[in-house]
Amino acid sequence: MPTPTRLIPAALGGAAVFGAGMVGGGLVEAHAFVTHHVDVPVLAPGAAPIRVLHISDIHLMSRQGDKMAFLRRLADEEPDLVISTGDHISEGRAIIPLIESLTPFKGLPGAFVFGSNDYEAPRWRNPAAYLWRSTAGDTEHARVALPTGHLRERLLGLGWADLNDATARVQAAGRTIDLRGTGDPHIRFDHYEQVAGPPAPDAELTIGVTHAPYRRVLDAMVDDGLPLVLAGHTHGGQVCLPNGRAIITNCDIDPERARGLHRWEHDGNEGWLHVSNGMGSSPFAPYRLFCRPSATLLRLVPAE
Repeated sequence: MPTPTRLIPAALGGAAVFGAGMVGGGLVEAHAFVTHHVDVPVLAPGAAPIRVLHISDIHLMSRQGDKMAFLRRLADEEPDLVISTGDHISEGRAIIPLIESLTPFKGLPGAFVFGSNDYEAPRWRNPAAYLWRSTAGDTEHARVALPTGHLRERLLGLGWADLNDATARVQAAGRTIDLRGTGDPHIRFDHYEQVAGPPAPDAELTIGVTHAPYRRVLDAMVDDGLPLVLAGHTHGGQVCLPNGRAIITNCDIDPERARGLHRWEHDGNEGWLHVSNGMGSSPFAPYRLFCRPSATLLRLVPAE
C-alpha cells in the first residue's frame, strides 16, 4: 500500500493534469461558436413571427479570423432585425474588420448600444479574479481610450440606430417596432429617465436594450411595460459549472439568469429578459468553460 508521503505527489500531479486539461479545454471552447434559436412569445395573437438576431460582447481583435467568419455566417439566419448589446471591440484597429464582418447586414434594420470596452481597451488583471469579483468601479491606471466616435460612425453607416440613452423606430418584417436603450450601467453611463415612459400605442412592439443587465434598468423597463429587454455583458458566466450555471455575473443580476431567456418581475410587473452569452472575452482572459460563445436568433411569436 502506498505511503502518505507517496500519495501526496501523486495527488498533486493528478490535480495539475486535471487543471491543465481544464485550461486547455477552456481555450478551445472559446472558439467553439454556436447559434441559439429561441422563441419569445411577445406578439399579438395571429401576428407573423419576427426574427431578431441578438449579438453581444464580440470583443474583436483584428487577428480573430474565426470570429469574423462566424459573424458573417450569421447572415444565413436571415434576421428581420439585428440588435447588438455592446463591447464590440478590444482594440481600435478591429473596427474596420468588425464592420467588414457585419457588412452582410447592411441595409437591414439594426441598433446598438456600447459597453465599457467600446470606450476603453481591456487591461491586464489576474485572469482568475474574474471568478470571484466584479469589475464594476475598477480604477486601475493606464487606461487606453478607444476611438468610440469612429466605431459609432461606422455602425451608423450600416444603417443601424444608436440607442445609448436614445430611442428609435424601425420597420422590420413589415411591422413598426420601437427601440429604447441606455448607456452601459456597469460604468454608470445609463440615464434611463431620458427614454422612460409607456410604449407608444401605434407600435406593434417596444424592445428595451442595454449592455449590462443591472436591476435598476431592468426594473425600470418592465415597470414601463416593455415586454422584452435585451442585454449582454455577463458572457453567460464565461466559466460555468458543468451544468452550465454561472459562477459570477459581473453585475447584480442573479447567476440563474446570467444567460438565456427568463422572466423578469418587479412590483407586479413583468417582461421577458434575454441575456446573451456573448461571442468573445477579454484578450487577457481568453477562455470559456461550459459556456460556448454564441449569438441568438430570437423568433418573436404571438403570446398565448
